[in-house]
Amino acid sequence: MSFQSPLWLIAIVPVVALAVLYVVRQLRRRVYAARFSQTGLAQSLLPKRAGWVRHLAFGLTLAALLGLVLSLAQPSTEVRVPRETATVVLALDVSLSMQAEDIEPSRFEAMKDAASDFVDILPERINLGLVSFSGTASTLVAPTTDREQVRGAIQNLELSEATAIGEAIFTSLTTISTFQSTLDVGEDEALPPARILLLSDGYNTVGRENTQAIAAAQAAQVPVSTIAFGTDYGSIEIGGEVTPVPIDRDALRAIADETGGQYNEARTRAELEAVYDDLGSQIGYTTEPQDVSYWFVRVATLLLALGLGLAAWRLQRLF
Repeated sequence: MSFQSPLWLIAIVPVVALAVLYVVRQLRRRVYAARFSQTGLAQSLLPKRAGWVRHLAFGLTLAALLGLVLSLAQPSTEVRVPRETATVVLALDVSLSMQAEDIEPSRFEAMKDAASDFVDILPERINLGLVSFSGTASTLVAPTTDREQVRGAIQNLELSEATAIGEAIFTSLTTISTFQSTLDVGEDEALPPARILLLSDGYNTVGRENTQAIAAAQAAQVPVSTIAFGTDYGSIEIGGEVTPVPIDRDALRAIADETGGQYNEARTRAELEAVYDDLGSQIGYTTEPQDVSYWFVRVATLLLALGLGLAAWRLQRLF
């Protein structure tokens, strides 16, 4: 918990001083009562009192004052809220290496299932686009809140030759820029946040280099999070020959690290789904302080009412 107006906490000092004064007075009262009790008039002159009622009433009133002081300091807690105007582009590798079966039933099928799960995880108000890449990259779905359109495009993906990771990032950046240009954003307002989530086994074989794509993402201030999809032991069969297709961790880690994104590995389908769940939470939500001072006011009011009620009851007993 934090306080948005901490200077008001100075008001706790007089509340504490009042508590100290009360304790001192009670101690003095006991001393005087002890001296007075030595005379035979003690029982006849001192009224019968419910001492615990007096102390409890004062304690409740003091707690109420403390609660009101804390409410003035505007206590707040961190809560997650959806990024309603954020844009996410999901870039999926559909190169032939994705047919490797080192992840059951295959990298390609597991990727499609997990990508569909990501669509479900992302808050509905986030704009989601889809880019696929092999030898070239293309935008299949422009950023939209229509999740069915994205799900349908994922299920209709088909494999093709070569891998153009750099082109996938450039195409994703263009997709984001084009979409953001249609938004009603004032001159003094910042563009909504955007992020690219790229899933691949990592080897760039055609198109512009990863370093060029990294520079472009840095200039656009768009983080690129990557998932190294597969294992070191993946292989595919081409023309009757078995070809190894291990993942390139270094390339995907460099893209994420240098653009401000996050790098993850998914060696199994279960691990991939966990990564998607974590990234979906981070992309789709941010944390903001939420004022909870009204709870302090409510509790303080209740305590004050109880304290005054006990004080009135005690006075009624005395008279």
